Amino acid sequence: MLTEILIGATVYIVTGYTDMRKGIDGLAQIVEGTIGKDVYSKAVYLFCGRNNTKMKALVWDGDGFLLLYKRLDNGRYRWPRTECEAKQLTSQQLRWLMEGLEIEQKKAIKPGQRKCLY
Repeated sequence: MLTEILIGATVYIVTGYTDMRKGIDGLAQIVEGTIGKDVYSKAVYLFCGRNNTKMKALVWDGDGFLLLYKRLDNGRYRWPRTECEAKQLTSQQLRWLMEGLEIEQKKAIKPGQRKCLY
């Protein structure tokens, strides 16, 4: 269900550690105060705690907030830990995250750049 909500939406991963005891109001304060994004935009904000087995997603759906919580039974999320930052994820990066992989794959083929052809 979580993946279905996230696919096709603008998804931001909130890097660093988040206190997973926070609810909607606390996570909304992080979005607006710490990372400077509009919590009422049509975006999904992902948060992760210290042990990397739990993730929360905060979504404004037009008439209220939706808070999703997922706990992995086997495995851990590979969460970037740069403090106080939000990164917009591509659909590929979201798939990698949900599969337990790094969002920045070292061996992934990077998009090409225009060059002068001879």
